[in-house]
Amino acid sequence: MTGSARSRAESRAETGPYGPDEVYGRLKAYEGRSAAESGRGRDPVNAPMIRHWCEALGDTSPAYEGPDAIAPPTMLQAWTMGGLSGHAARSDAYDELLALLDDAGCTSVVATDCEQEYLRPLRPGAEITFDAVIESVSDRKTTKLGAGYFVTTRMDVRADGELAGTHRFRILKYRPAKRRPPVTATTRTRGADAPIRPRPVVNRDNAGFWEGVALHRLLIQRCGGCGTLRFPWLPGCGACGSPEWDTVEASGEGTVYSYVVMHHPSFPAFTASGGPGPYAVVLVELAEGVRIISNVVGVPPRAVRIGMPVRLEFQRVDEDLELPVFRALEEAAVAALEGGVDR
Repeated sequence: MTGSARSRAESRAETGPYGPDEVYGRLKAYEGRSAAESGRGRDPVNAPMIRHWCEALGDTSPAYEGPDAIAPPTMLQAWTMGGLSGHAARSDAYDELLALLDDAGCTSVVATDCEQEYLRPLRPGAEITFDAVIESVSDRKTTKLGAGYFVTTRMDVRADGELAGTHRFRILKYRPAKRRPPVTATTRTRGADAPIRPRPVVNRDNAGFWEGVALHRLLIQRCGGCGTLRFPWLPGCGACGSPEWDTVEASGEGTVYSYVVMHHPSFPAFTASGGPGPYAVVLVELAEGVRIISNVVGVPPRAVRIGMPVRLEFQRVDEDLELPVFRALEEAAVAALEGGVDR
């Protein structure tokens, strides 16, 4: 087979019966077409949903309660969701676009980002209606997940007939990339590249926390206005809104408040051996009252239990990264192993 013929064959294998240019041309034809028509929110804006939202996010702003309450602006999309049954408003054009991507081998999907614009406050009792349009389809992009196309839809949300906000939602429909074989302890000793732990995002709001980690100190923010402790780090207090703060150092004592054992998909970089296998993600409640997501070390994942006492330590993941983790206290670990069952 010649080089050009091989290239065409590989292209067909990646895009189905059509070449990349033809697929892109067919996808672009859907730009400007409807994605949803005459949609209607399943419920009017209401106080119970506002309360649930605020409790989940820990938002105690007085603007969201009482007789003059408004809905948090970030709830804009929530009022348009159709639940498990979906929405009858979704258009045939949008379904055709997704089917075309499936035919091109882009059978996996991941939400990438959204943008919202707020034009007026939403108050309890408002009836929500909406329409959506397929705003843009990108050319073929290659990502770590695989090659595919970014599809952006724009939804105009109305309250009692008046435009209240705009919600842009972007997905990537892609063909999953072929995965490299997992790195095991054996292959690592043979010099194969070990999986790299993902880097934490360090920005101006949390840089002080990571500076503390480098010094083996777990720092918690304390509001300069009301004294409330908060974690993770934020630019302002959720209780009183003050931007002033200082820090206190955690004692390192805590208990497992909740946990989940990850079996699939496998992320070797998160396991102690660097190979495939389950690992526990835990929510630790510190003695100071705040909670932090981390890992428990020193016991197998099946031994982790809610209420297990743990103590802070710092673990070097690689030469560039050190993380706060929690070691199960010996007595708790023994008891958990004796009475534990696999999860």
